[in-house]
Amino acid sequence: MTTSQTRVRQHIGGHWADSRNGRTFESLDPWSGDVVATVAAGDQDDTRAAIDAAHRAFPSWSESLPFERQRIFLRAADIVERRRAEVLSLLARETGCTWHFGDIQLDFTLSLLRQSAALPYGALGQMMPSDQPGTRAMAVRRPVGVVAAIAPWNAALTLTGRAIAAPLALGNTVVLKPSEEAPACGALWAEIFAEAGMPPGVLNVVTHAPGEAALIGEELVANPLVRRLNFTGSTVTGRRLAEAAGRHLKRVLMQLGGQNPMIVLEGVDLDYAVDAAAFGAFVHQGQVCMCARRIYVERAIADEFAERFAAKVTGLPFGDPSDPATVIGPVINQWALSTISRRVDEAVAGGARVLAGGTPKPPCYPATVLTDVPDDIELAFDETFGPVVVLTVVEDREDAIARANASPFGLTASVLAANSVEGFEVARRVSAGIVHVNDQPVNDEPQMPFGGSKDSGWGRFGVGFAAEDFTELQWVTTRDERREFPF
Repeated sequence: MTTSQTRVRQHIGGHWADSRNGRTFESLDPWSGDVVATVAAGDQDDTRAAIDAAHRAFPSWSESLPFERQRIFLRAADIVERRRAEVLSLLARETGCTWHFGDIQLDFTLSLLRQSAALPYGALGQMMPSDQPGTRAMAVRRPVGVVAAIAPWNAALTLTGRAIAAPLALGNTVVLKPSEEAPACGALWAEIFAEAGMPPGVLNVVTHAPGEAALIGEELVANPLVRRLNFTGSTVTGRRLAEAAGRHLKRVLMQLGGQNPMIVLEGVDLDYAVDAAAFGAFVHQGQVCMCARRIYVERAIADEFAERFAAKVTGLPFGDPSDPATVIGPVINQWALSTISRRVDEAVAGGARVLAGGTPKPPCYPATVLTDVPDDIELAFDETFGPVVVLTVVEDREDAIARANASPFGLTASVLAANSVEGFEVARRVSAGIVHVNDQPVNDEPQMPFGGSKDSGWGRFGVGFAAEDFTELQWVTTRDERREFPF
């Protein structure tokens, strides 16, 4: 498979293969409706084969020398960089990703691969003091074995890379299940690592048809050879996955949905606040888990902010994602478009006012700002994965903090203030795994502890924190002299 081909096969044990059942499905361009690729529609049999291949590859890969793993990751980064234009084109065709967000994904991925290349040289444990004379005690980290990685479509390059890079660099083997909305982007990772010299079976990719994720997911959860899972996706799916994994006593690292607040305080530079809010709400047409969904503005500046913000949002161009001028590309599919339309219409029927956008332009939904949205309307309390943001006037920062924290979600947030000290005092009271002061909420770097609280998941992605989830901590003692026993 290459990004110029129109057939995507599964990658199992170092070989490209059709699904064992012979079925296929079509991955469609969300802008044109054209077929991007014909894809193997795998099921439990393919998944078991991939798990078995990963299990067989684990002993040699886990014992590979640090420089061998590092060399593969550095080569992979060079391959991605060489194929930059090709990868950007695939992201646009399969996920509707604009060039702005495509560049962000590419740059993140290059940093991720090069930072992960250092993981094989990380400290594996520490010496521990013991009260037993003659005993040396160590806490040693070791790879867990087969890791299942379940990746989403919306940032198909970066979030798939994040799901597999650290587990692989730490000596685990991986079975990847990419989204049915971005199977070619998922298979691309197998191609890149194979070219970089990854041994057969270390990274395996199984694809599935729309509506059949459970065929793969259930096997990944139940198969005893899989020792860890990581998942990025919706809270609804994450809750089901966590319940199933609990029955098998498997740890799951989960990054789930967000209803992310942005708090705008009196005294802030309004031009900067408007620009930050526009990017934070509408990058990748709002189809990023970190996007601002709720903007709380203090009353003293609310009218002026709303006027400037609506004017900027109204001018954001929408259309073909392959056009470098496009800011708002198509949403991923017709179901997403109808969901966004239904929720906006419901809010308006309930008394909300539209400040910008609000009318679908299939397959796009223009950037939309609503205000006066009732609290019991779906748009106000649930994650709407699209280019829609709710603007709410608050009396003061106490009101803003209370409203921000009222949500069951706690992924990310941002605070725009007159200065960073003032912003930090608000930020430390916001219940979220990530808070950015004087910035918008869509931020990520490979080395940072990325993850949420409450209904937004548990655990932290990040190269510097990966060992917590993708290694086992083993207590080892050694003695060079005999020990006295009481009997």
